[in-house]
Amino acid sequence: MSGQDAHDAPDTAHSGGTRRDFLYFATAGAGAVTTGAAIWPLINSMNPSADVLSASKIDVDVSSLETGQRLTVKWQGKPVFIWRRSQSDIEAARAVSLEDLVDPVDTAKEDPNHKSPVPALDENRVFDPDGEWLVVIGVCTHLGCVPLGQDGGAIGDFGGWFCPCHGSHYDTSGRIRKGPAPRNLDIPPYTLGEDLRLTIGV
Repeated sequence: MSGQDAHDAPDTAHSGGTRRDFLYFATAGAGAVTTGAAIWPLINSMNPSADVLSASKIDVDVSSLETGQRLTVKWQGKPVFIWRRSQSDIEAARAVSLEDLVDPVDTAKEDPNHKSPVPALDENRVFDPDGEWLVVIGVCTHLGCVPLGQDGGAIGDFGGWFCPCHGSHYDTSGRIRKGPAPRNLDIPPYTLGEDLRLTIGV
């Protein structure tokens, strides 16, 4: 092999490597674009639909509820228990000391109406001045069953709700008092206007 031929060989190899690299990256790029185009409809289908987005906030007129009546509405696919409590129900809830509670603290995640953890006193779990209105998410915090009691029956040992799945008992403030549930019934974000229009999901 002449000196000239020996000198040309590395250039040819280098040139071939460059072409291979270019073809590799071009193919990989085209594959990524094709894959992205193929899976985009699937990803887009996971976005919440318009009806789901609209359900993130609901308005409920509770002015027709009489003292002692309970109402269930659906918010974000979950039941929300609304209860216009009697004075005796309020007094029963406020007579309970924190030492008697299984879960004596409501975190901001469990009650987003507060920005930080607060004692699970009844005064902190309601947002009207008289404490007449209790609003809680009607899902047992043990394994997600829907507690009984909204129809006035099977209210459990503490006057609130009773979960038939594993026997959790909630009091008149929606706090766990007996059974395997680890924490109180969660409270949704809400406001209650003077016209008794309840807005859940604010």
